[in-house]
Amino acid sequence: MENQEELNLGIGTKETVALKPAKVKIEKVSIEPAGKGKKVVCEVKHPDKEETIKISELRYIKGTEVVVSGTWINEDEDGLIRKGSALANLLNFLGCKTIKELVGKEPNTELDAKGYLCFKAY
Repeated sequence: MENQEELNLGIGTKETVALKPAKVKIEKVSIEPAGKGKKVVCEVKHPDKEETIKISELRYIKGTEVVVSGTWINEDEDGLIRKGSALANLLNFLGCKTIKELVGKEPNTELDAKGYLCFKAY
């Protein structure tokens, strides 16, 4: 049976504090299932927060537009990260040949359309 105490919860008065875009340090990377695929999830240290936060989106240039995309693992026929994918763009932008080389990098972040932090890769 579920915790019925939650039926007595009221509405809080504290505003949520949104983190502002800043340079972050990637401390850990992992591959996690997401929907029908897999995403690279980076745990980063933001200068305004004690705990790490997770980022799995980036903003990059595709053609003539700036687009936001998840760090999906899309493989080519050789089993490598698909050239031109969002993840490949992030790796190239940060000078990495493999996903694990992201650890220790310090990319800048921006806000996506929903107000969440994403990597800035342009």
